[in-house]
Amino acid sequence: MPLRIGPCEPWPVELCCEVPEGMEQATVDRWTRVASQILWGLSGRRWGPCPVTVRPCRRSCADTGFLGFQAGGSTGPWIPYIGTDGQWRNTSTCGCKSDCSCGELCEVDLPGPVYDVVEVLVDGEALVPEAYRVDASGRLVRTDGECWPDCQAMELPPTEEGTFAVTYRWGLPLDDAAIAAVSELTCHLLKGCAPSGSCGCKVNRNLTRISRQGMEMEMPDPMLLYRDGFTGLPLTDMWISMVNPYRMTSPSRVYSPDYKRPRVTTWP
Repeated sequence: MPLRIGPCEPWPVELCCEVPEGMEQATVDRWTRVASQILWGLSGRRWGPCPVTVRPCRRSCADTGFLGFQAGGSTGPWIPYIGTDGQWRNTSTCGCKSDCSCGELCEVDLPGPVYDVVEVLVDGEALVPEAYRVDASGRLVRTDGECWPDCQAMELPPTEEGTFAVTYRWGLPLDDAAIAAVSELTCHLLKGCAPSGSCGCKVNRNLTRISRQGMEMEMPDPMLLYRDGFTGLPLTDMWISMVNPYRMTSPSRVYSPDYKRPRVTTWP
């Protein structure tokens, strides 16, 4: 996947605060984008959806099988078990041609999490959605009796014959809790906003103790909260703790020299 430095678009919000009078909608939108980027980073950079187009491939067209593509051709693994007589034996998984299917199964691994599939092009023609499905985690399975292409002409655009491309949306879906969290953070960043444009500058100072008219108040050091990946806002921090309890800074990945990642065009 190409390097991402933020969400592809601002998260939806349902603001539970009064927008300062005279503030332009462009200002609200800008701080909504800021809040979305902050929560996207604090929650492990896994939320989307973010559109991406990949062109599945193997290491070379001379390979006997896909890396990142499985088209059957083997009898499946042998599974050891202990018989009723106490002896170890091996059994085949019903003569499967892939790791889970007793028939030929054509599938492509898509870097996930896969939100949904937008379009699949084979030889420049779009397949109907009934011709494929997505199995966890991120396996695009052909279901119409055909198989995915063995090779493709990478020098041609995906609208030409001899090509194969998958456009899908990457990332976890935003639920009601995520929308509530980003809405609270957006309202927090809008505090102190005025037509003069001081948004975000007065939302939290490094004040930890205040004494006035015989009353003393002690506040937590905000820098300690930021160091631990929190914001100091109850609803927002509860959401961060729920979805990212181990303070992940990026999605976990498993790398293998035997896996060929799909090609992604980043320019033009």
